[in-house]
Amino acid sequence: MLSLNNLSKSYGQRLLFSQVTFNIGARDRLALLGANGSGKSTLLEIIAGVIVPDSGTITRRKGLTVGYLSQESGAGSHKGLLHEITSAAGPINQLGHRIEVIQEELAITPDTETQGILLAELGELQHRFEAAGGYDVEQEARVILCGLGFRETDFDRPLSDFSGGWRMRAELAKILLQNPDLLLLDEPTNHLDLETQLWFEEYLKDYEGAVLLTSHDRAFLNRVVTKVLAIQFGKVVLYHGNYDKYIETRQQELEVLESTAKRQSVKIQQEERFINRFRSKNTKATQVQSRIKKLEKLERIEVPRLAKKIKFHFPDPPHSDIDVLILVNISKSYGTNTIYRDLNLRLGRGEKVAIVGPNGAGKTTLLKILAGVLPFEKGERRLGHGVVPAYYSQHQLEILEMNKTALAELRSVAPPDTEDARLRAILGGFLFSGDDAFKEVSVLSGGEKARLALAKMLTQPANLLLMDEPTNHLDIPSREVLTDALESYHGTMCFVTHDRTLIRQIATSIIDVSAGKICVYQGDYDSYLYHKALSKAGPETGETVLPRAKNPVVPVPGARQKRVLSGELRSEYYEKSTPLKKSIDKIEKELAGAETEIKELESLFAQPEHYKDSREVVASIDRHRELKVRAEELTEKWGELSSEAERLRLEFETALGRIEGEDG
Repeated sequence: MLSLNNLSKSYGQRLLFSQVTFNIGARDRLALLGANGSGKSTLLEIIAGVIVPDSGTITRRKGLTVGYLSQESGAGSHKGLLHEITSAAGPINQLGHRIEVIQEELAITPDTETQGILLAELGELQHRFEAAGGYDVEQEARVILCGLGFRETDFDRPLSDFSGGWRMRAELAKILLQNPDLLLLDEPTNHLDLETQLWFEEYLKDYEGAVLLTSHDRAFLNRVVTKVLAIQFGKVVLYHGNYDKYIETRQQELEVLESTAKRQSVKIQQEERFINRFRSKNTKATQVQSRIKKLEKLERIEVPRLAKKIKFHFPDPPHSDIDVLILVNISKSYGTNTIYRDLNLRLGRGEKVAIVGPNGAGKTTLLKILAGVLPFEKGERRLGHGVVPAYYSQHQLEILEMNKTALAELRSVAPPDTEDARLRAILGGFLFSGDDAFKEVSVLSGGEKARLALAKMLTQPANLLLMDEPTNHLDIPSREVLTDALESYHGTMCFVTHDRTLIRQIATSIIDVSAGKICVYQGDYDSYLYHKALSKAGPETGETVLPRAKNPVVPVPGARQKRVLSGELRSEYYEKSTPLKKSIDKIEKELAGAETEIKELESLFAQPEHYKDSREVVASIDRHRELKVRAEELTEKWGELSSEAERLRLEFETALGRIEGEDG
C-alpha cells in the first residue's frame, strides 16, 4: 500500500535517520518506537507529506488516503462541535448538498422534461451518496464523539470553547470519521482518560485500514499493534509482535550483542598484546603491520547505553500511624460548580492507591486536597502522626532552579549526611550517567527535567507520596525506571496517571472518581476492571457490588433509622423519576419509528425505478424532510428529559450514600 525506500533526514549536523526502508500493508498495525528526539514525529510528517526527506522515495498506491494526527492542536473554529466534525467528510457533504439543491428544484419545476433530467441525476446522486455511507455520517460522528468522551450537550458548543486536550480529541474524531486508508497518529492517547483509551483501542483493533502510530503507553501498544518499527542508531528495524514481544526480542539481541562485544574485546586485547610485544622485532614486522591494519578496519561492537539497568533502592521511609491521611465530610466547589460534597476517605499505611476516572471528574482536585495544597469549604483533613508528605504536581518542572546542576538539585533536598556517591547512584538510576550529573538544569530536555524532579521527590525522607501524572514527558525507558523506583518504595502512595502499565504494576487499590462521588476498590487494576465490567453488566440498581476499602469512622444514623430514611428517599425518587422514564420510553418508541421510516425512504431513494413517477418522488422527499425535522425535535426532547433523569439519579445516589455512610 505504501513503501519507503532509503529515506534520510538531518537537521544541520544532526542526523536523525538514514536509509530507512519498510512497507506498510493494508491492515498493518505498526508502532514507531525510539528515544525522545530520535525522529519519530519527523518520520510521520514525511509520510504524511508535511515535510520532505533529504533523500529517498515514498511510493503510494494510487488513490491512497491518509489521515494524520500531530501532537499540536489549533485554536479551533467557531463552528459547533458536531458540525465541525461532520464537515470533515467533504466529498459526502458535497453530494448531500447537491441532492438538496435538486430536491428543491424538483419541488418548484413544473416542466416534465426538466423534471425527468433532474430525477435521473437525483437517482444517480442518491445511489452514490448511500454507497459512500452518507446517510450514516452524522450518526457515525456522534458515535465517535461519544466514544472519545464528549457528551450530547457538547455537540452544539463552538469548538473554540474547548480546552487544547479536548480540541485534540475533536481533531482525532475528524480523522476517524474520514476513514482514511492509512492512519498516522502521533501520541494519540496523550489527552485520553482511561475509559476513553479502552474505547479507542477497540476502535483501532477493528479499523479496516492501516495504522502507524507513536505512543509511550505500553498497555496501549500491547493491545493494538502487531509490529514494531524501532529507530535505533539512525536506522529503522522491524520487529514482529506487540510491545512486550519487541522488548523480549530486543533483550535477547542485546544479550547476544553484549556477549559478542566481550568476545571481540578479548580478541582485540590479544591482538594489541601481540603488536606491543613484537613491534620492535624485524622478523615479526609483517605480522605486526597486518594485525594493525586488521584492527583499524575492525568495526567495533557498541552495546546501547540503556541495555544495562542500574539497580538501586531507596532507604525505608520513617514510620507513621496506620491511618496515614483521613478526609472527613469534605466539600469543595469552584464558584457554582460543586466538585465534592461530604467526601470521606482514608489512606492506610503502605497502600499504593491509583486515582482513576474521566477527565474533568475531579482527580487532580482530590489529590491536591490530599496533599494539603488546595483549600476546601467544609470538612476536615487529618494527617496521621509521623506522616511526612511529598507532592509531585504536573507543574513540578517549573520550580527546578535553572542555574543548578542535576547533582546540586538532588543535594538540595537530600538529608545533610548523604554522600555524593549515593546521590550519583540515584541519578544513575534515573538515567543520568557519568557527566550527566553535572549538566545544568537549563540545558536538560523536558523528559530529563521530569526525571530529575521525580528523583528529587523520591530522595526526600517522605513516607507519603502524592503524584499527579508523574509519567508526563517521560519516554518508555524513563517510565520503566520510574516503575522500578516506585516498586521498591515502602511508604504510602497515591497517584493520578493515564499510564495503565504503571497502575497495573504499582497499585494495591483504586479510587474511581465520577460525578462528584468516589468509590474505593480493594485490589489491583485488573481486579478493578473485572468488577467494574460486572457492575455494568448487572442490574441498574444505582448501588455498587464492588469490594470497598474501609472508611473513616464518621457519625451515621442507626440501622433502623437508616432503613426508614432510605425507604422515604427511594419513594420520593421513584415518584419523580417514574413519569420521566415513561415519557422517555414514549419518545424512544416514536423516534425509533421515525428513524425506521427514514431508512426505508433512503433505501427507496437508492432504487432507480423509484424515479419513474415524479409525483411519488416529490411526495417521498417531502415526507423524508418532515421525518428528519421530527426526529431532530424528538432527539432534543429526549436529551432534555434524559439529563433531568440523570440529575435526579445522581441526587438520589448522593443522598442515599450519605444515609448509608458510603464514600462521598
